[in-house]
Amino acid sequence: MSTTDLAPALRGAGLRVTRPRLAVLGLLQENPHADAAQVVALARRRADGISVQGVYDVLSVLCGAGLVRRIQPAHAVARYELDLGDNHHHVVCRSCDVLVDVPCAVGSAPCLDPAPALSVGFDVDEAEVIYWGLCPDCRPDPSAARMSTTTKEKV
Repeated sequence: MSTTDLAPALRGAGLRVTRPRLAVLGLLQENPHADAAQVVALARRRADGISVQGVYDVLSVLCGAGLVRRIQPAHAVARYELDLGDNHHHVVCRSCDVLVDVPCAVGSAPCLDPAPALSVGFDVDEAEVIYWGLCPDCRPDPSAARMSTTTKEKV
């Protein structure tokens, strides 16, 4: 979705085009995976006069309309991104909380088979894959670990 597509995207979702909505969509386009505090700070700079509650209301409306996706990794703050329908997953660093897009595990939707949930009466409308690990910046340097074990004093 390009910057020029933001207003038509709002109209296409049956929403009025407002400065706060355009501000939030635009900043998420430039800052994917922003958390709520980042969205509030950036949106308040773009849409002068918007309140903190106003930003949360806009996020809620945009998520409900399917224009924005809320990503809620376990034990981490919620992040937001434009919902482009591009079928990707996320990987989160356990150390620094960086969140990165990764391609779909199987290449196409659905990535997960909802049959087990359907068999117990659930109506599944979403499935999410989040990988967890250490990013390259947080992962210990294997050569440093080898050096520390070879330079330790023997007792």
